[in-house]
Amino acid sequence: MKSILRLTAWVLVAFVSRSFGERINQEGRILGALPAVTNSVLFNTPEADAIVSAMQIFPVTNAWNEDISHRPVLVNSDAMIAQIISDLAPANRSLIAFYEMNFVLVPNDQPVVPIDFFKYPDESDLDGGTFPNGLYPIPPNLPIETWPHDNTNTLSAWQQATNSGDRHAIILQPGNGFIWETWLTKLTGTNWAASNGAKFDLKSNALRPTTWTSADAAGLPMFPALPRFDEGERGRVEHACRIVVKRSRREFIYPATHFASSTPATQTNVPAMGQRVRLKSGFVTPSNWTKQEKAVLLALKKYGAMVADNGSFFSISVTPDNRWPSNCFNNLTSIAITNFEVIQTSGPNEGPRSPDAPMADAGADQTLSLLTSAQLQGFVTFTGAPPLIQWTLYSGPSTVTFGNPGQTNTTATFAAPGIYTLILSADDDVHAVAYDAVVITVTNAINLSFVRTGTTVNFNWSGGSPPFVLEKTETLPATSWSEVVTTNSRNASVPISASNQFFRIRGQ
Repeated sequence: MKSILRLTAWVLVAFVSRSFGERINQEGRILGALPAVTNSVLFNTPEADAIVSAMQIFPVTNAWNEDISHRPVLVNSDAMIAQIISDLAPANRSLIAFYEMNFVLVPNDQPVVPIDFFKYPDESDLDGGTFPNGLYPIPPNLPIETWPHDNTNTLSAWQQATNSGDRHAIILQPGNGFIWETWLTKLTGTNWAASNGAKFDLKSNALRPTTWTSADAAGLPMFPALPRFDEGERGRVEHACRIVVKRSRREFIYPATHFASSTPATQTNVPAMGQRVRLKSGFVTPSNWTKQEKAVLLALKKYGAMVADNGSFFSISVTPDNRWPSNCFNNLTSIAITNFEVIQTSGPNEGPRSPDAPMADAGADQTLSLLTSAQLQGFVTFTGAPPLIQWTLYSGPSTVTFGNPGQTNTTATFAAPGIYTLILSADDDVHAVAYDAVVITVTNAINLSFVRTGTTVNFNWSGGSPPFVLEKTETLPATSWSEVVTTNSRNASVPISASNQFFRIRGQ
């Protein structure tokens, strides 16, 4: 860094700007810029990882993104867990991770093609098609459920296979923020068909019409429920999971819209579609379990899982990504269902979706010297009881010391030069946590002072790293600078012979 001094003047200029547009998800992770999607991208690729990790998948207030770790337990939770267990065969009474739901990402201009909805066209989103056909942006490389995990078929062969599985398919359009999901999906020749089709707006909390199914029995989307490879690599699943039970009752609760059962709704110990379960907080995850297992179990404690379908196992869905480490979810089968509890779910206008959520503003970005403390000028708006305020270091090359991290207006002192991102959060334990970020650029600047005594100038400076080079010139702008002294000290005395001289100090 450089500091320049003219003996007859001293000028100090500081720059402060405001950075807008930080996208911070429900987990407090800064999402960054969304990469452009220019062609269809399969889910099991680094390109897909970069795209989905930068997406806000449904609003932070969405039920899939809701922190339910403090929700009260349902009065009949024990009875419902006992019923879930008794409905299953003895060999299936533990948690299982199924490698099943995959997806493809498509650009905004992906051509749409007809798809015949042969079973539930009346509960399908035709999206511009003519009944019973939809018009969906289906790319040639659309993957079908379970491919390629434990699958020897080529993608083309699997698209046309006649297996009896559910054959779900998911199309994700990140640019416009939509997903399309289908069930019993098959390509015959050049013609696509599926039992039904559902379109979801990832920017909205809107549900499907009441009583409508989706590609899932509960009328829910599947994509936001999937633990993905990029999440496993980060060690954090940031949403609720999709869970399957053997039997459900003829009732659905928020955010489900459809039931699929012959069991009367009066049998309230049988779970409804949309019923939410949570891994008990007291469950201790062994330290030698994989990071993928730890990520899933943290999510099951914080976000829980929603009943989405009926099946023969107590299972969650994970992507059938061939990059998952071998057996990375095997320990989950040792978790008995008794380690779960059923919670009281919140409704469409409750919890994070209720009015008067707090809002946080971390203030303007700053550039300052290492020897200067940042004056943080954040603020939080709220209604009712004050939320918990917290400043934290999100990223940076070294440590940060906050004057009082529990106050919006405080100081931050930095241990080394570099670029730091600080997060201000406000948590009222009801709504989604409010986050905002501020970027502080800390320079290794040299602060220079001087005292003139006759024909000698005594220089002193702070900051920077030795060795230091003191240089001079007689005119500005300078065509050249001449070295006066090189020193490891932070002071120097220099005789002057001209009436107008300029000095600068350079450090490492």
